[in-house]
Amino acid sequence: MKVLSGRFPMSRNITMEGDISFNSVAHKDIVDRLPQFVSYVNQRDKHFPTLTVKETLEFAHTFCGGKLLEQGKGMLEMGHRTTDAEALEATKNIFAHYPEIVIQQLGLQICQDTVVGDNMLRGVSGGERKRVTTGEMEFGMKYISLMDEISTGLDSAATYDIINTQRSVAHRLRKTVVIALLQPSPEVFSLFDDVMILNEGELMYHGPCSEVEAYFETLGFKCPPERDIADYLLDLGTKQQYPYQVPTHPTKQPRSPSEFADSFSQSRIYRNTLAALEAPYDQKLVESVKDIIDPMPMFHQSVFASVLALQWRALLITYRNKAFVMGRLMMVLIMGLLYCSIFYDFDPTQIAVVMGVIFATVMFLSMGQGSMIPVYIAGRDIFYKHRRANFFRTGSYVLATTVSQIPLALVETIIFGSIVYWICGFVSDVKLFIIFELVLFLSNLAMGMWFFFLAGALPDANVVMPVGMSSILVFVIFAGFIVTKAQIPDYLIWAHWISPIAWALKALAINQYRSDDFDVCVYADVDYCSKYNGMTMGEYYLDLFGMETEKKWIAYAFIYLIAVYVFFMFLSYLAMEFIRYETPDNVDVSVKSIEDENSYVLTETPKAKGANAIIDLPVAAREKNFVPVTVAFQDLHYFVPNPKNPKEQLELLKGIDGFAIPGSITALMGSTGAGKTTLMDVIAGRKTGGKITGKIMLNGYEASDLAIRRCTGYCEQMDVHSEAATIREALTFSSFLRQDASVSDAKKYDSVNECQ
Repeated sequence: MKVLSGRFPMSRNITMEGDISFNSVAHKDIVDRLPQFVSYVNQRDKHFPTLTVKETLEFAHTFCGGKLLEQGKGMLEMGHRTTDAEALEATKNIFAHYPEIVIQQLGLQICQDTVVGDNMLRGVSGGERKRVTTGEMEFGMKYISLMDEISTGLDSAATYDIINTQRSVAHRLRKTVVIALLQPSPEVFSLFDDVMILNEGELMYHGPCSEVEAYFETLGFKCPPERDIADYLLDLGTKQQYPYQVPTHPTKQPRSPSEFADSFSQSRIYRNTLAALEAPYDQKLVESVKDIIDPMPMFHQSVFASVLALQWRALLITYRNKAFVMGRLMMVLIMGLLYCSIFYDFDPTQIAVVMGVIFATVMFLSMGQGSMIPVYIAGRDIFYKHRRANFFRTGSYVLATTVSQIPLALVETIIFGSIVYWICGFVSDVKLFIIFELVLFLSNLAMGMWFFFLAGALPDANVVMPVGMSSILVFVIFAGFIVTKAQIPDYLIWAHWISPIAWALKALAINQYRSDDFDVCVYADVDYCSKYNGMTMGEYYLDLFGMETEKKWIAYAFIYLIAVYVFFMFLSYLAMEFIRYETPDNVDVSVKSIEDENSYVLTETPKAKGANAIIDLPVAAREKNFVPVTVAFQDLHYFVPNPKNPKEQLELLKGIDGFAIPGSITALMGSTGAGKTTLMDVIAGRKTGGKITGKIMLNGYEASDLAIRRCTGYCEQMDVHSEAATIREALTFSSFLRQDASVSDAKKYDSVNECQ
């Protein structure tokens, strides 16, 4: 699906063979505009967690044009003029409110004002988040919809409703819809017109759903009455296919996926497909190339419109995270008060102290921008998804993200700069204070842009953080304070001239010491002009640190900081546009050995009619490494603050009673959003907020938080793992940490092997 939709991350070591065409137009000819024809619903739910469901869908609608597109009008011009006009007007009204319609179609009305959330922020349920992923790609009048495992986390009723809606759209608007599903129910499977069965990269069948069962019967396989047709089809080509074999079939049944593919290539259905492909093109399809495909733009929005929309979204994302914003502002305020209390009303003749305050001020604000690195990294995967869908241009995203950080950087500069400037004892001049603030602000922006570039150019936060701090170290060392300019070797002097911190330090030092108060010959009864070859007091102290003394260097610093800010922005654009840290899904490329093929034959079941063999396998008694535990809960209530009115409480669990006993499996059922995950979070002690009342008991005793964590293993809905660990390493790590020291290492390794 990723290959067909143009979303597959191609690289030098990946080659693709074969032809892909859309209405006889080659894939390569429209690859840049392909996302405007083909939508792709990813199986991964990647969204901004602080946006609500409605906001997420509204932004997608805005990026896709926000109205009925010109190419969409042609789909309605098939009847009488009057009828077409009425249909066109009705469709325009529908598209004006299309996000609300999608919300209703996907059953998201209840949670539309709830934040999407993620593994760190409580939001909608997993099934609701999956529906948001599906709805996000429903905008833009796409002619082809490719949906990858959209039923994961959904109940059967919701899956049926969504696919039934897609079926209706496909039939009425002549739209092409391809949906990949894992084990669909018989009711869902009956909604499809065609089915394509893949196994290990081989095409085992592609044809009408109504003929699939009869086709495999010709190969010697029969679906039992008690077996779902979809489950039956998924077992074919695997080691689970033998119960479906017809013993009396005259020919050898295919066994591996490649043998199924060979059989299908010789079938009547396959020949009919080839004949249809080789038939002359429909004239209407040829005309659609000129009318629809050729005029299609890469992006529906103008640059200005997309920048505004992206900027508004970035502002919402940044400033809705109140803990992050308030944390940064409090840090700036506290550090400013510490600085000014330590260096209160410094003596300007103590040049080391003055330069130290200036240097520390610039460095603190510059390093503070490093806190945005996790935010940039978290938004990068979402950018990849939206950019591959041609929601917006890369330049628009970079510009909007940069502009959205200006308000916070400005507030930080004003708070920190004002405290340090006026309390530490800089020159009491409003003009010089404004210059002081502007230099800090520009250096703050430049370093923020530098970190944004690193976040786009490097693989992940584990690489970006060390590189970012190392670059700060280089900028700091060669800034001219720790090592003065005169002490820097000639072969490293370039590091001084490229450091934004060096230019900011230079400008602020000149701004202080070339002011009217210090640009004098006599200061504190010392005649600097006669004593130091005509240098004023300010020039003398600047010269001690190897600083330039002309005021024009302040203007040069402004020019350089603006230039480096723009340059880093350009580098960020190049990184985000041409460097993509996307990896294709893991594929098993191991070659099956001959022993594996032979073992498949040795494990076959008896084929004779009525030969139901009963095999007794001796099973050794196993030592129990755990104590059976009965879990019971009584009158469980869970309250959380109402987001719209924090003084009110929302009751998510309303007096739940229940139990689970050893030796049994208890099914916790309910539609999406019913509270299943919330109940298990409460029982497992995973809730850190809200109010919980009621009793949770283990073997009749009221459970403490420690007892719950020691006695329960909780498989959460979110898959949170260490990316660098292999599967075996993750299991081994868990096995050794979760089992008591009394359990031997050998048994711990055995438990890992059992899981594998």
